[in-house]
Amino acid sequence: MSVNEYKLPDVGEGLTEAEIVSWKVKVGDTIKVNDIVVEIETAKSLVELPSPYAGTITALLVPEGETVAVGTPIISVSSGEAGAAPGAAPDAAAGAVDDGAATAEPAGGAPAPADGDEEPMKTLVGYGPRSAAAKRRPRRGGGTPHSQPASAMQDQLQGAFTPGPVGEEEIEIDELEPAVPAQSAARTGAGTSTVLAKPPVRKLAKDLGIDLREVTPSGPNGTITRADIEGFSGGATADQPSGAPAPAMPQASGERETREPIKGVRKMMAQAMVDSAFTAPHVTEWITVDVTRTMRYVAKLKEHRDFRDVKVSPLLVVAKAVCLAARRTPEINATWDDAAQEVVYKSYVNLGIAAATPRGLVVPNIKDADRMSMVEMASSINELTRTARDGKTQPAQMSGGSFTITNVGVFGVDAGTPIINPGESAILCFGAVRKQPWVHKDRIKARDITTLALSFDHRLVDGEKGSRFLADVAAILEDPASALMF
Repeated sequence: MSVNEYKLPDVGEGLTEAEIVSWKVKVGDTIKVNDIVVEIETAKSLVELPSPYAGTITALLVPEGETVAVGTPIISVSSGEAGAAPGAAPDAAAGAVDDGAATAEPAGGAPAPADGDEEPMKTLVGYGPRSAAAKRRPRRGGGTPHSQPASAMQDQLQGAFTPGPVGEEEIEIDELEPAVPAQSAARTGAGTSTVLAKPPVRKLAKDLGIDLREVTPSGPNGTITRADIEGFSGGATADQPSGAPAPAMPQASGERETREPIKGVRKMMAQAMVDSAFTAPHVTEWITVDVTRTMRYVAKLKEHRDFRDVKVSPLLVVAKAVCLAARRTPEINATWDDAAQEVVYKSYVNLGIAAATPRGLVVPNIKDADRMSMVEMASSINELTRTARDGKTQPAQMSGGSFTITNVGVFGVDAGTPIINPGESAILCFGAVRKQPWVHKDRIKARDITTLALSFDHRLVDGEKGSRFLADVAAILEDPASALMF
């Protein structure tokens, strides 16, 4: 049997670490090559990792919620026939015993009994050889020790005790009920067993000052739940009778405040915004636009047969307007290469759409958006936003962007001063569309009004170019028919 350790790969562009969000397999599962085994969070997105190995899971080497460096072994997979129970812990493999012939030598080198002798008691994992044989109590109900299969006895004893030195005295072991519950091994031997708990539960325990190893799990596969933490903090401890008064729990420091580690997507986004804000000289301009005709155009698109399977919103018209207006102002779609002291002009528009997710802001982009039809662009926007909200955006989808739109209007916000996405030269903020009094044909009428705000890098986009681009986008939104002139 060979054991392969799957090391955390670099799934992005030079990523150095990732957080284990959730395991999709458990110890003992049989997997094939490319089966999904774990979901991780990198600095850019949530990623599901397939296994490069086929076989049986022998150990999950990193608990959920822990951040590890690229190249760290996270799971071990055995191939071939295993000689030990698949549920054995990784550090137990060295002490595992063969349940085969009666003449096999038990773990630790203890000699096997002669034929006809009572079946030997297997040496417990990690204990090594014993100088005195274990003594058994009679089985309840008058049965003999031989009336229980050896494999069942081995399963009951596996993991029941933590490793430690064994003296010369004899140890009595109840065959039916292990003297120590299996979960106690994780508490009595710190570091010898992984505590299973999801990241929110670990955070709650940390805020309350609770050691997870002291909590008795009630979830599936020995997972500690939120209810276990709440019960532990308000009731008796695992080692205390339920009728005894619970000891005073230490007051959590700063109970009126909570702390959340800065990591993953949020950490990357924060660093990128700082780099952009203090590298590129930002200039922001606003324009208020009557988009009544655009709203009528959107209503017509929704009724068109080609758009019956896609969601249509004003953002679609804004995206198309940006692609058209960028043709007349190529600096808007360019990049300032400080290292080479060059301006890189792009003959394509990779249009980024900023999306707010529970894990932070992500900006996936639509590749070659300027070459798409309205239907293709609508489908791409729908897929992009859905994937982002599900946390499934891949690093490749967020690289190579050339211009970004942030739609703050969905939150009822009128405008803002957005920060340019790193590697780009401008970003357009699309505000809420509201019915407002507006002068139209020398009369005050209720019209659909919105505000556009454009932030641009003043190193390569001067005021004239930025203003012209913003005016072009506004003109298309004011009258979509004007797009025929671009």
